Amino acid sequence: MIKAKSDRVPLFHISKRDNVPKWQAWLIRGGAVVAALLVSAVISAILTDGASMGLFFKNLFLGVFGTPRRILNLFQNTAILLCIALAVTPAFKMKFWNIGAEGQVLMGGLACVVCIKYFGGKMPNELLLVVMAAFSIAFSIVWAVIPAIFKAKWRTNETLFTLMMNYVAMQIVACCIFVWVPSGSGVLGVLKYGHMPQLGGQNYVINIIVVAVLVVLMFIYFRFSKHGYELSVVGESENTAKYIGINVKKVIIRTMVLSGALCGVAGLLLVAGTDHSLATTTVGGRGFTAILVAWLGQFSPFLMSFTSMLYVFIDQGASEVASVFNMGGSFPDIITGIFFFLVIGCEFFINYKIKFRSFKKKNEISTPDAEGEDTAVGLDKNSEEVTA
Repeated sequence: MIKAKSDRVPLFHISKRDNVPKWQAWLIRGGAVVAALLVSAVISAILTDGASMGLFFKNLFLGVFGTPRRILNLFQNTAILLCIALAVTPAFKMKFWNIGAEGQVLMGGLACVVCIKYFGGKMPNELLLVVMAAFSIAFSIVWAVIPAIFKAKWRTNETLFTLMMNYVAMQIVACCIFVWVPSGSGVLGVLKYGHMPQLGGQNYVINIIVVAVLVVLMFIYFRFSKHGYELSVVGESENTAKYIGINVKKVIIRTMVLSGALCGVAGLLLVAGTDHSLATTTVGGRGFTAILVAWLGQFSPFLMSFTSMLYVFIDQGASEVASVFNMGGSFPDIITGIFFFLVIGCEFFINYKIKFRSFKKKNEISTPDAEGEDTAVGLDKNSEEVTA
C-alpha cells in the first residue's frame, strides 16, 4: 500500500461570528469580569505570602461598601469618570479620535480657579458658581475646537494633536500655580470660595445629580436628535455624509464643541464640587480611562454608567486591599490593568470563533495499481469529506 501525502491543515483557524445573541455576548463579558477578579485574588495571595483569596474579596467589598462615606465616594468617582466618558463619546462615534479629554478638563478647572481668584468674595457664591460654569465650559470648548478646526480644514492627525494639547494644558496650569503661589511649593491649597452647596448634609450629591441628568440628555441627543444622526453618519462614511448633503466640516467642529462643553462641566465638578483646588494631576488620568470605559459601554450612555461604576468599584476596592495588606499604591493599578486586559480581550471571542483541526482520519479510497496492488489515495482538499 502506497499512501499519497495529504495537504497540511492548520491546527486552527479564526472566523468571524455572525449575529451573536446579546445574552451570549454579555455572558462572555460577565465571565471575563469574574475571571479578572479570580486572577486578581490569586495574584493578591501570591504577593501577600499566601493570604487567602477570601480575604481579598472581603476587603475588596469593604473598601467600597464598608461605610456610607465609601458608598458616596463610589457614586462620586463614578459620576466624574462617567462625565468625561460622555464627553469623549460624541467624537468617538464620529471617529474623531479625541485623546485630549485630560487637557480639556484641566483647562475647565483652570477657568474655575481664575474666576475664584478674581471674583471670589466680590459676588454671592451662587452667582460665582454660574460664572465659573460659563468660563469653564468656554475654556474647554476653545481647547477642544482648536484641533477640530485643523482637522476639518487641513486634515491634520487629531490623535497626535489632541494628545499634544494635554501636555500644553498641564504646563499652563503649572505656570499659573507658580504665579499664584509665590513660595514655590507648587501646591495651590484649598480655595475659600466657589464650593458647591451640600444637599442633605452631604457633599458630592450635586455632582451625581448633574451627571445623571447629562446621561439622560446625551441618550436623547444620540437617539432622537438630527445632530446625533449626522455625527453617526459621518462616523460611518464621510463620503456618504457628503452625498446626502451633510456638511462634514461643520459636524466635526460642532461635535467637538459639545465634547469640550462636557469636559468643562467635568472641570467644574472637580474644582467646585470635589477637590476645591487645582493641580496638574487633578484629572488623574481619567481622560484616558474614560476612553476605555466608553468603548466597553459601546458608546451608550446607560451602559457607560455601568462600566464606569464597575471600574471605580474595582479601583476603590483594590486600594483598600493594598492598604490592608501593605502592598503599596501600585497594586490597584495592577488589578485595574488585569480587569481591562481580560474584559477588552473577551471582545475577541464575541466577534470571532476559533475552529480547531479535526483529528479524525479521513477514509482512504483504494485503487489497483499496474501490478495489481491497491494504492491508497487521500481525498483531495476540494473533494467532499467522508467520515467513518
